[in-house]
Amino acid sequence: MSSNPGFSGINEVTSFNTMAAKVAVSAKSDSSASVQANVTSIDRAILRQLKPLSQWSGSMWKRAFDVLCVLGSLPITVPVFLMTGLAVRVTSPGPVLFRQQRMGKNGQPFTIFKFRTMPVKRGVATKRPAITTSINQRFTPVGPFLRRWKLDELPQLINVLLGHMSIVGPRPKMPIHQTTRLNCRPGITGRATIVFAREEAILSPLPSCQLDGVYHKVVLPLKQQLDEDYMSKATFVSDMKLICASLFRKWEDLDLRHLIQMHPEFAAQMRKPVEKTIAIPVVLTHHPVQMQSEFQAD
Repeated sequence: MSSNPGFSGINEVTSFNTMAAKVAVSAKSDSSASVQANVTSIDRAILRQLKPLSQWSGSMWKRAFDVLCVLGSLPITVPVFLMTGLAVRVTSPGPVLFRQQRMGKNGQPFTIFKFRTMPVKRGVATKRPAITTSINQRFTPVGPFLRRWKLDELPQLINVLLGHMSIVGPRPKMPIHQTTRLNCRPGITGRATIVFAREEAILSPLPSCQLDGVYHKVVLPLKQQLDEDYMSKATFVSDMKLICASLFRKWEDLDLRHLIQMHPEFAAQMRKPVEKTIAIPVVLTHHPVQMQSEFQAD
């Protein structure tokens, strides 16, 4: 484990758990409020001034590094891009790329690009959930594979070249999920990305009625704290470590399930008594059956 507290270490884990406890207390004090996908009173409590960026995070050298990385990786990424796009196109009807508005630096919205992993619903006015889990959505035949290996994020290299994103930074969020004004470009990968790499599987056990509340009151504050702490201490070396960890899938999965269960609504759901099945004895009536010896004549 690295000694850099901005990347990993005991100090960072302690800060992570402390932030989780604070979020749980705040959520408990407002447990009577209705769960909404929009910014709530608890969310407004974390609308505060972000920590100042490190010298590297706010420098022009980081932007130059992003562009050079994208251009230098083109011999590898272009063939993968073409093969992935062909797989999406062949296995399901609809556009290859998925476009969605996300919030960028200083609150500027931009259009993010991803490979489409869900089927296109034509002529159906069904609104998809804003928070995706591994069980609340239908996926294309190649969708789960692309999400597992993070290949659906590959088109965001275009966003990096356009200046919307950086390689390392907080993940760009939808407007309804944005609780702070980013003071840096959002990234393809980041500190919270490494920790919450299996977020969809972790959130899948939650009932749909509690998903938005838990995400806003527990998950988002934890992600913000991780990214904010990292960006305030980030260096070129720590960015390289994050990039390598993402490429080689070295996720630093902390025990996130118990943190999510700290939410009062989820805890209340878990405390409900489970009706146990009562075993009812069944009396079988045995009728005497005349046994015949194999030597007995018919």
